[in-house]
Amino acid sequence: MQAIEAFLRGRIWTKQFIPFPEELIQEAIDRGDAQIVSGVSADGECARCLETSPDYVIPYPCATCGQVCRYCRTCIKMGRISSCTELVLWTAPSIPKAGPRAFGWNGSLTPLQANASKAISDSIQKGADHLLYAVCGAGKTEILFSPIHEALQKGLRICVAAPRTDVILELSPRFRQAFPDAIIHTLYGDSPEQTGYGEIILATTHQLYRFQEAFDLLFVDEADAFPYSLDPSLERAVKKAAKPSAPVIYISATPSKTLQKQVAEHSNIFRRYHGAPLPVPAYRAMWNYERHIRKGKLPLPLKNWIEDKLQKKQPFLLFFPSIQLIDQACPLLQKIDSTIAAVHSKDPQRKEKVMQLREGALSGLATSTILERGITIPRLQVAVVGADHRTFDRAALIQIAGRVGRSAKDPSGEVIFFHNGITRQMDAARQEILFYNKEGKA
Repeated sequence: MQAIEAFLRGRIWTKQFIPFPEELIQEAIDRGDAQIVSGVSADGECARCLETSPDYVIPYPCATCGQVCRYCRTCIKMGRISSCTELVLWTAPSIPKAGPRAFGWNGSLTPLQANASKAISDSIQKGADHLLYAVCGAGKTEILFSPIHEALQKGLRICVAAPRTDVILELSPRFRQAFPDAIIHTLYGDSPEQTGYGEIILATTHQLYRFQEAFDLLFVDEADAFPYSLDPSLERAVKKAAKPSAPVIYISATPSKTLQKQVAEHSNIFRRYHGAPLPVPAYRAMWNYERHIRKGKLPLPLKNWIEDKLQKKQPFLLFFPSIQLIDQACPLLQKIDSTIAAVHSKDPQRKEKVMQLREGALSGLATSTILERGITIPRLQVAVVGADHRTFDRAALIQIAGRVGRSAKDPSGEVIFFHNGITRQMDAARQEILFYNKEGKA
């Protein structure tokens, strides 16, 4: 029964897929330690993602129960649930396991980082939400370590959520090193099964559909990023996963005006941890680049830029506005050098390819915006092919530029916006980076 509790506590889980004997689950329900809830309530609310819109909660003839059920389209990627689906919640009270915990991070914080870290700890103590507004490369993860260690010692359960799998995969080894005696679960689409009670949950925001009043403290990293920023169900998932009194700490290099107004407690850091300024993007015209690539020819400015990076043995990322254009450009890039590869959201080997770039087995990657966040590679150079495309808004361009110069050993680098005409979004991104650099000197 302890193993069942460890698995179910804080989760909302389909009864038939709980990895324990059905008779033990029923025993927990009969004792009142757990309860059954319908996947979709009588008034049409999905119990997992809290969707209520009749456009997404839809009636259908159900083969399971032989009745007309409603099912939820919003969270169907997590497995279909409907009116007759039985979900299980653990309801018995728990006792926090407080006590001394190991802290494996031996680094030091700059004065700006230390102030922000203390401010976050103070907000957690007060139970208040907090926004950490810090530029790319400010050392946001390190700022969180001390508040999380304090929370662990109090027996609190903690979640760090981010919209992208790549960000979660980047965080996982760093958290395991910083908190060596904590039980850490890393959850994302197709992640290995992890049972038992996780004290720290690192998860993509979609995974929070499966939790309910689970966390005493919740961090939302990259709160401005797609899909979290454009999907109200993910915001609901965060609120559902947190206990009613749990503070939420939002972390972003490009927070929206709405988020800045919504959260009263702020910490602002407009300076990178190593003190060097953010690389400022340069504009370079590349007219009719899509037509050239479709016809099987790389535009000369792009070809020259790549050859320069290859000669200097500098790893690079080439951001393209669409997967189709990546697929068209990849054979042309490999004619220049066979160690240039392509990666995008539908590539099952994207984790391996990023690792190969980091280790030097690949010289460069042609990529979509999937790698605009959560990637740190020393000496990295970046070019955006078609920075004028609507895919690249202000926030995306700032994040892309923020991949460069993150290492204290090599804090500079090149960011090029190849374009077919300068847009307002390009100018807004460049002006904001200049603003950060100006404020960072103050």
